[in-house]
Amino acid sequence: MKIKCAWMYHDIMDLYGDKGNIMTLSKRAQARGIDFEVDTIGIGQEADLCQYDLCFMGGGADKEQVALIPDLLKRKDNIHQAIAQNTFFFLICGGYQLFGQYYETVDHQKIEGVQVGSYYSLTGKDKSRCIGNVVCDANLDGIHLRLVGFENHGGQTMNVEHPLGRVIQGNGNAFDAGMEGYYDGHILGTYLHGPLLPKNGELADFVLVKALQKRHPEFTLQDLAPMDNPWQAPARKAILDRYQLNDQPE
Repeated sequence: MKIKCAWMYHDIMDLYGDKGNIMTLSKRAQARGIDFEVDTIGIGQEADLCQYDLCFMGGGADKEQVALIPDLLKRKDNIHQAIAQNTFFFLICGGYQLFGQYYETVDHQKIEGVQVGSYYSLTGKDKSRCIGNVVCDANLDGIHLRLVGFENHGGQTMNVEHPLGRVIQGNGNAFDAGMEGYYDGHILGTYLHGPLLPKNGELADFVLVKALQKRHPEFTLQDLAPMDNPWQAPARKAILDRYQLNDQPE
């Protein structure tokens, strides 16, 4: 089996170690005998995203996000086509924001998004930011996971019809939003950095399965061989113990 992954704007959207997500996906795929091929796609580089099983986009500051918008919007129709053909999109922070209806910069410039969902992102009042550890409980196609990560975002994402999970600790989509991220079966967007996947191996496996299902729709999470990660448990425990939480979703 093989997964073809497009890493979008790898050179400017890599805030807070988001490349660690690609490294984790690659490692966990190869440990199961799955070939994980990554193509980097930068500004001005031609690519048909329909040819990929997975597209990943990390986070960046306002400057980087504004810089790439013209190129991203040129790909808008192709992105919608790829989604219709079951390419899975995994989006972190800025990537998540830019796939909404629009994004408002810190100086209140309104930037059109890819518009894959009804959500939109406003800037925080008085340049305030949501910063700190986050724990949230996600329901992914009936799979319940407790996710841990780190948020640092001024954007306040509103009107999220399909949130990724319920916040147990932290803010999430906006100050005291109660919900974090976006998941609709085709797109998983989240504010969680850190990077996210090394501390959430089950989520990494879920992303791998969603990618594999483009060419192998019968493939399920149970078809992945178990994989041990001795570093994950202590990393998660350090966050969960701080808030006196256990490792099981409610």
